[in-house]
Amino acid sequence: MESEKILDAKGLSCPMPVVKAKKAIDDLQSGDILEVHVTDKEAKNDMPAWAKASGHQLVKQTEEGNILKFWIKKG
Repeated sequence: MESEKILDAKGLSCPMPVVKAKKAIDDLQSGDILEVHVTDKEAKNDMPAWAKASGHQLVKQTEEGNILKFWIKKG
């Protein structure tokens, strides 16, 4: 999936991946995709909840080994 920006939040504990994602998505245009890479398993629940609450769309979510990847479309 094509993304306008990739955020490497690996090694950070929640809520920091969400905080960094919020800052990163603020720099994007509506409809742009932010790709977020996280290792904290709490993000599995936190990232989709934040995206929905913030008016963004979680387009895709995968788990590759210990890395969670999220593609979030800015609302």
